[in-house]
Amino acid sequence: MSKKKDKVKTKARKADKPRLSRSGRRNKRMTKEEMQNAIVDIFQGNKQSVMNYKQVSKLMGVEAAPQKLMINSLMEDLAMDDILLEIERGRYRYNDLGLIVEGTFERRSNGRNSFIPEAGGAPIFIAERNSAHAMHGDKVRVQLFAKRRGRAPEAAVIEVLEHKRATFVGKIQIHRDFAFLVTEDRTLANDIFIPKDKLNNAQKGDKVIARILEWPEESKNPIGEVQAVLGPAGDNDAEMNAILAEFGLPYIYPKEVEEAANQLDGLITDEELASREDFRSVLTFTIDPKDAKDFDDALSFRVLDDNSYEVGVHIADVSYFVQEGGIIDAEAYNRATSIYLVDRTIPMLPECLSNDLCSLRPDEEKYAYSCIFHMDDTAKVLDYRIGRTVIKSDRRFAYEEAQAVIETGEGDCKEAILKLNELAQRLREERFQQGAIAFERKEVRFEIDEKGRPLGVIVKESKEANKLIEEFMLLANRTVAEHIGQETKGKKAKTFIYRIHDLPDPDKLETLSDFIRRFGYKLRTTGSNVDVSRSINSLIDNIQDKPEENLISTIAIRSMAKAIYSTDNIGHYGLAFNYYTHFTSPIRRYPDLMAHRLLTRYLSGGSSVDRNEYEEKCKHASAMEQLAASAERASIKYKQVEFMAEYLGKVFDGVISGVTEWGLYVELKENMCEGLVPIRSLDDDYYEYDDKNFCLTGRRFHHKYSLGDAITVRVVQANLDRKQLDFEPVG
Repeated sequence: MSKKKDKVKTKARKADKPRLSRSGRRNKRMTKEEMQNAIVDIFQGNKQSVMNYKQVSKLMGVEAAPQKLMINSLMEDLAMDDILLEIERGRYRYNDLGLIVEGTFERRSNGRNSFIPEAGGAPIFIAERNSAHAMHGDKVRVQLFAKRRGRAPEAAVIEVLEHKRATFVGKIQIHRDFAFLVTEDRTLANDIFIPKDKLNNAQKGDKVIARILEWPEESKNPIGEVQAVLGPAGDNDAEMNAILAEFGLPYIYPKEVEEAANQLDGLITDEELASREDFRSVLTFTIDPKDAKDFDDALSFRVLDDNSYEVGVHIADVSYFVQEGGIIDAEAYNRATSIYLVDRTIPMLPECLSNDLCSLRPDEEKYAYSCIFHMDDTAKVLDYRIGRTVIKSDRRFAYEEAQAVIETGEGDCKEAILKLNELAQRLREERFQQGAIAFERKEVRFEIDEKGRPLGVIVKESKEANKLIEEFMLLANRTVAEHIGQETKGKKAKTFIYRIHDLPDPDKLETLSDFIRRFGYKLRTTGSNVDVSRSINSLIDNIQDKPEENLISTIAIRSMAKAIYSTDNIGHYGLAFNYYTHFTSPIRRYPDLMAHRLLTRYLSGGSSVDRNEYEEKCKHASAMEQLAASAERASIKYKQVEFMAEYLGKVFDGVISGVTEWGLYVELKENMCEGLVPIRSLDDDYYEYDDKNFCLTGRRFHHKYSLGDAITVRVVQANLDRKQLDFEPVG
């Protein structure tokens, strides 16, 4: 980005008459560099003076017109380099505040705003008075203050270059002559003023999306307009759509995209059948959650003549229906993923595709992309092939139904399911021997009524049926990545989409090791990757069914790097795979659809695609995945608060799951709902935060509240607007 000259709108105050610097050189011809240094010397000696080139020329004793023009040009250059400030056209003063740099503004609800330099380096503090109405995530230019002894570096925003976001979600408050959008977004310092003619029919108490139109320099509040009315605050649909909008995620599907999808035909044609392997007569079934509608994977199974096995992993062939570059594809790329809130799914693809044409429903002939494995009784892959197929699912199992077959040995497809489970267990054992990590944090789901109100909390469990599907999906994903990613005969591997997972941060592992020591556990943090992984798995085994299991699992997961998409393959640490991709869920993940298209291109002999282009697509997919996960967590938190609102005043046993300077986070043992014990409610002493030991310690009586401690609390507040539960300690 080209630099612009900074302009200060306020008039400069009158200064003392400029003094000639000792470096001033009269009646001597100077080089360009000497002239520039002399100009800087003059301004440094007259820091409050505002001068034009004629005044500077006079102080330098320069009378010749060409040299005066050179001085004018050099002063412009110095302003471009932030050494001078152009106060008004052609008039400058010395920039004594320091260097001007660009980067990202990060707003904190406690006022400790910071600036992250684009070129890297430590965050720099920006006081609220120096934020110039910048919002969280904005790209800004700041001026660094001269560092004072004993003080951290500070800066002031002088220009907002680019707003990260312009829309906000909140509740409308209407007064006699004006209205406000009151938002719980703590990264926006002030509510948004809404003129009455910009309400777009919003009523008092409605949840809406508003867009900031302007933020006058002299105004405390930004001025905006209502873009969309979501519904009355507290209404389930309005609240869920508000969560999506808060994260900039779509909550409605464009009509023109749905119309385009409705024109597609899923009829199996003779021409297409001739180019595919036919699996319609081979035993095939799906295993999914009982409330699933989009079935994007199926397994086929048959025993071969030599008593070995053929296992087919069949994935919905979305790429057959969604043409690259089309209107459906563009919308799918933008979304990048389906979003799973507590009570609904926001699909990546129009529902006529995700739930109908592409969905591998029973007794329907469907196009698929398949990995076919020839395996022996030890689950060793003797051979495999990858290609497009036609399948027909014979049976749709819910996980609970398949689990019943595994546990009882009876039911539909029992021989296939029992053998596949046996093979899956062997695949799993092999993964762990290679250093895979067995993270299995308990998750909650809600039983909800027809209006979306939570009736109960259910802890989700992963049983053998879940792991059966997981292992064969992992096998297919790894095989596809190896097939494309491995270099052969000295040929460089073609560009592909990988799911990568970096090594854990050593400092975070040490922190985890220090924390678990208080519970009597040990963790190896040095040695080979396999050694460390096995130590983590040993820890996971040891904490199973213990009170601290969920807490330690959560902290262990946080000590790991986040898995992302990339064209740069570094392997997947958590799975202990050198090659891994996402191939098995193209209905709900765009990277899988990209993998299908690249696979088709390369299997037919096509050339490699542009790595930079696909790396940008990977970054977009990773970012959208994180946003979707954040929205999912927010919806769970909302339902937790809504559920616990019925238990105000009730007492629960819990575990301290987080310690901060503002209080204790406590997870209830009964239902895994988490709330805050504000530090102000710990009124028996003055408590200080000890970040090294994860505790709050009383200054007078030295009582400690430590991470992982058991605690009994009373529910005192359930704030749905802030999605926050407040507790107080009991006893």
